[in-house]
Amino acid sequence: MVGQPEERRFTSLEARIDAAAHGVLDRLPASGFLGGLTEFLVFGIKQAFACLFGGAMLALMLATKLYWPEGSGLARYDFLFLSAIAIQISLLVFKLETIAEAKVILIFHVVGTLMEIFKTSVGSWIYPEPSFFRIGGVPLFSGFMYAAVGSYLARVTRILDMRYSNYPPFIATLLLALAIYVNFFSHHYIIDLRYALFGLTAILFLRTTVHYRVFRFRHRMPLLVGFLLVALFIWFAENIGTWSRAWIYPSQHAGWTLVSVQKLGAWYLLMILSFVLVTLVHRPRAVAAPAAVAESTAVEMGDAAVAGKGVGAR
Repeated sequence: MVGQPEERRFTSLEARIDAAAHGVLDRLPASGFLGGLTEFLVFGIKQAFACLFGGAMLALMLATKLYWPEGSGLARYDFLFLSAIAIQISLLVFKLETIAEAKVILIFHVVGTLMEIFKTSVGSWIYPEPSFFRIGGVPLFSGFMYAAVGSYLARVTRILDMRYSNYPPFIATLLLALAIYVNFFSHHYIIDLRYALFGLTAILFLRTTVHYRVFRFRHRMPLLVGFLLVALFIWFAENIGTWSRAWIYPSQHAGWTLVSVQKLGAWYLLMILSFVLVTLVHRPRAVAAPAAVAESTAVEMGDAAVAGKGVGAR
């Protein structure tokens, strides 16, 4: 990794929210059980905040599954598509997302829709309801499901100020991502290379550690473990999506069943592809030296204080 200029950690609105949160959290104990509990709760809140786009889409899938009116003049899938666009615009207007993250969502929508067109054509899964906004058998809201993963990864990278040690060569990660994407198509015609791709992933990222800041402290985790945890949560989200019949697998035609845990492997590879695509916008940054970390923390605390004064003045 090469040195890169620092990027803003928060949007203007997020900085004001962060300043208001510090006004409460800074009064809490910094050590002991309460200190650890505070760090854990802040981690959960920031994870949820990073999931704004995906969480909103899952909530809409569940709500429309339970309450969509029969005989409505607007197809449910079309409502989800229009809602996804409205959510995206709202995140930008209210400064809860950066332009760079919106670019990530666009890239993921294109990449995901192309995959959806192919996968539905070979019968991997189907969308059982009608819609107007579609390409072939693929309603256009489906691309936003991939975009939700990209949105989360881009936002969490920024919000948790993620840095890396022993990150592999950037070109090697791009080639791995390309191989993963091609295998999602080619395994229908030639041998499935997913196990070889698992091995390549392990070789590239085995020594890589992600360092992230929650509240008062920096934490670290092997990046491969982080990949697995994100893939697990995507699998949970997939079960919610198929239960709502936003899409279904062949085994779910007669009624909903739990998505096979074997899908975790596919999601693991897709998540790595997603992570690498996000690095096109948020380039991986090396862990800063201790003195630089202290200086950066002081600057951010100063920025938060300024933002807090701005909130109080309104």
